Amino acid sequence: MIFSPFFARLGGHVSVSRSVAFGVVLMCIALIMAIVYFVMDQKLDAQTGEAEEKDDPFKVSDIGKILSDSGFWLVALLCVLYYSAIFPFQKYAVNMLQCNLTLVEPSSDSFWASPSVTIVQYVIMLVVAAAGFASNFQKKANMKYGLLAVSIVALITYCYMGFMRQTAESIFAVFPLLAVLITPILGNYLDNHGKAVSMLILGSLLLIGCHLTFAFILPLFKGSVVGGVIVAYATILVLGASFSLVPASLWPSVPKLVDAKVIGSAYALIFWIQNIGLWLFPLLIGKVLDATNPEGASATELDYTAPLVMLACLGVAALVLGFILKAVDKKKGLGLEQPNINA
Repeated sequence: MIFSPFFARLGGHVSVSRSVAFGVVLMCIALIMAIVYFVMDQKLDAQTGEAEEKDDPFKVSDIGKILSDSGFWLVALLCVLYYSAIFPFQKYAVNMLQCNLTLVEPSSDSFWASPSVTIVQYVIMLVVAAAGFASNFQKKANMKYGLLAVSIVALITYCYMGFMRQTAESIFAVFPLLAVLITPILGNYLDNHGKAVSMLILGSLLLIGCHLTFAFILPLFKGSVVGGVIVAYATILVLGASFSLVPASLWPSVPKLVDAKVIGSAYALIFWIQNIGLWLFPLLIGKVLDATNPEGASATELDYTAPLVMLACLGVAALVLGFILKAVDKKKGLGLEQPNINA
């Protein structure tokens, strides 16, 4: 039996309504960014005069061509290993923090325990995302760095409010914010300077370091209200940076590995392989938690060391594949380390 029943006993530690609201905010951000990119893509097509190409009919043999490419398999396996160490972890991260942090619940009549603080945090989250995103499209340096400064100040404010609320879910909610800030920057760097495989390797190193920090360093700060939260915030933000490095370099590499006419099929196969890991590893985390904790253990006193080490091992495997991919790229001249835009 997997370990998910423990979450039924978390009681007031996890607010379902706050989690739903947080998800809605992220969906709104994703929708806004999708609309912006759609408009920009349409504008680019109009400027270049490119017409939509007529699709070739699908052939089963196209799948065979994709699957016979070693570079495709390296990228697909990197994808499943990396995402399996991120998304399943997110399902357990709040409980992991509850087990390793000393959180003092604010008094019920204080501002930090009121629903209003949640709304304020969501507004600040939107400011972080909007200002950071807009800064990437400013040509004037003062405007660009001004927006970045606003975004960073808003991020620090968000972290302070999360600390004052003293809840694990408000602390972990900072995870996507640094990713929102740096993903467009990384994309611009890849377009103009390349180094996609090097970014994959760096992202894997950061992933390994974060999971090992959660496993061995964060528990050392149990009992320190401030120290534990600082370590948690720093590690979560670095994990968010890793989450930017790998996808920003992974997905643009696929068109360099397969023919343009089968690019849709290649992405579909990668997502199919990825979803196998996203199905399997939450189950494995639950099994490992069951096996490494005594029966009847409290949901807020669990030892997450073994599951976190397991996730770090996924990062190690991704790191090894990253070095192999770099060697294959150098040998076959795939151009993965080259800029996406040729001057």
